[in-house]
Amino acid sequence: MLYPLKFRPILKEKIWGGNKLKTILNKSVLDENIGESWEISTVGEDISIISNGSFSGKKLDDLIIEYKESLLGKKVYEEFGDQFPLLIKFIDAKEDLSVQLHPNDELAKERHNSFGKTEMWYVVQADPKAELIVGFKTDTSRKEYEVFLEEGKITELLNFENISKGDSYFIKAGRIHAIGAGSLIAEIQQTSDITYRVYDWDRKDANGVGRELHTDLALDALDFKADKSFKLDYGKEKNTTNKMISSKYFTTNAIEISGRFEKDYTSLDSFKILMCVEGNGEISVEGFSEKISYGETILIPASIKKLSIISDTQDMKLLEVYI
Repeated sequence: MLYPLKFRPILKEKIWGGNKLKTILNKSVLDENIGESWEISTVGEDISIISNGSFSGKKLDDLIIEYKESLLGKKVYEEFGDQFPLLIKFIDAKEDLSVQLHPNDELAKERHNSFGKTEMWYVVQADPKAELIVGFKTDTSRKEYEVFLEEGKITELLNFENISKGDSYFIKAGRIHAIGAGSLIAEIQQTSDITYRVYDWDRKDANGVGRELHTDLALDALDFKADKSFKLDYGKEKNTTNKMISSKYFTTNAIEISGRFEKDYTSLDSFKILMCVEGNGEISVEGFSEKISYGETILIPASIKKLSIISDTQDMKLLEVYI
């Protein structure tokens, strides 16, 4: 019988990574400069492994093959088959990430036989003066972009956003962006790892070598318009489902819980993901319960239609994600 699933985090060392995944989110981190914790993944060889219950030690892709629509939902399984359609992460940026963008579905399929990458960010924690880059300040032409890039002045065209805990952003494929130093981010995205890096702050590794850039590939993928609709305005009412974003790729809601909150998914034909971004508590379904703590992620199979969320703290907040 399927039940709420936890996974072993897949930890990624990055040149810009820090130690917040350990010190703030309580991940079991042994190495330095860990920049990402992949919470749920079937991307490439990075396959999530279940860490709780009777399926402990089993790979997510094997479970999908076994349970199909019972795990993913009928419509989701018909569209994506045995691949999990989302990649769920926590990101710790001790230093600025590269200025980058991602191709859309059509371009990613043509060039990489991959899905594109539309994503969203939720700011879990931010140091004073932490920033994100999202899009251009004003509409930009391809020619202007190429000139500024060639002259090393690309940041003069970019839109910087001061951030604080609870801020959230929707990043469409093609939109130039970067996560700034001092940011701890929950990221929800299409199941893709295709990134076009266009500027990396002239950064060099220990051998004095700069990271690979993808400036030519990026040109055909870039959206040069300065669309300002990226910051999400969402409700913060307790014990209700506050809509953040609904797109063709995923829907994300914020749920702030005090005491006990009942969820009824009878009308939803999809798996559900719950990311704990504040406090801790318990997820209870018939015959099974599982603790969920700050920085943890749980996958609720599509076959589970009703559950209870019980907060152990005064302030518990979950990001709820489904298709």
